[in-house]
Amino acid sequence: MANQPARIYFDNAATTSLDPVVLEAMMPYFTEKFGNPSSIYSYGRETRLAIENARKSVAKILHAHPAEIFFTSGGTESSNTAINAAINDLGCRHIISSPIEHHATLHTVEHLVHKGEVTLSEVKLLPDGHVDLEDLERLLANSTKKCLVTLMHANNEIGNMLDLHAVGNLCKKYDAIFHSDTVQTVGHFPFDLRNTPVHFITGAGHKFHGPKGVGILYVNENVRIKPYIHGGAQERNMRAGTENLYGIVGFAKALELATERYEADSNYIQGLKIYMMEQVKTAVPEAAFNGDPLGRSLYTVLSVSFPMTEKSEMILFNLDINNICVSGGSACTSGAIQGSHVIAAVNNDPNRVTVRFSFSKHNTKEEIDFVVAKLKEMI
Repeated sequence: MANQPARIYFDNAATTSLDPVVLEAMMPYFTEKFGNPSSIYSYGRETRLAIENARKSVAKILHAHPAEIFFTSGGTESSNTAINAAINDLGCRHIISSPIEHHATLHTVEHLVHKGEVTLSEVKLLPDGHVDLEDLERLLANSTKKCLVTLMHANNEIGNMLDLHAVGNLCKKYDAIFHSDTVQTVGHFPFDLRNTPVHFITGAGHKFHGPKGVGILYVNENVRIKPYIHGGAQERNMRAGTENLYGIVGFAKALELATERYEADSNYIQGLKIYMMEQVKTAVPEAAFNGDPLGRSLYTVLSVSFPMTEKSEMILFNLDINNICVSGGSACTSGAIQGSHVIAAVNNDPNRVTVRFSFSKHNTKEEIDFVVAKLKEMI
């Protein structure tokens, strides 16, 4: 076995490293091009142009219209904005969601339910963790109120992917609003939003080697909503606050790079995922995989379930001691004591311990070999 690397980072579904080319594109806006985009002098006009060029670039890549793209602080703000707008502006009074959504959706929906503004139905999951589309249609058909369907495109913990067109067409059939948390897929898959029946999607720059603190909300041109954050006329009166100039420039650059390299990078990363599955199965035959890893699945994510033993229940701690960065489910709760709500919904076995490995173009088979050898010692 090779010498131990300084650090192995297998938590790319949580956040990714910033691409040096993206940092290079951002740097002038930290230093000399710092004008306020709302100002009328040349400095301001120059930065306004940078933002609008970024918007056009993002829109072109996603096959959307620039007027449908709004820059935000990230996926959480984008999902909050979309869900609240569906209730407050579009008349939705019944939310249909799933038990495995990201907390940005789950907690927003719970808040609205507790305020008494909406009723909630949770769609059933199939044994492999996919959404039961027959149950979704039943819920839509039986609803007496206007529905918001909020279902994520790819699950951040187990990697399962939703058929956006199938769900979107059901929403169209029953006149429902469709919001999809696409934070794990924008920058990782091609989108054609002109031909996708969805009202709102979200993105976050730090999931595809862009900067943290910047995201997008796509709002279909046929939808009219009011601002969620008040206080200024930025983002065409839709999102108050001085724009995150360098973040927006970085988001667009990262999305351009991810799109250019999509085929090569996705094939390479999918190869790493399959290689890890094979190596884990050989080293730890009792291991199992959550979700549908070889089917409709995110190529970056592998959720592995190990038998619970005295040694394995300390697995995250022991991997960390060996400078191996992984997550025990969702990164947003990796420091919390309670288990993952996603794993509880798809594989609620107290005798198993789950580890999420998530890969990027920077990972290697040698790193996988090292990690698997360590896993074998720890189980």
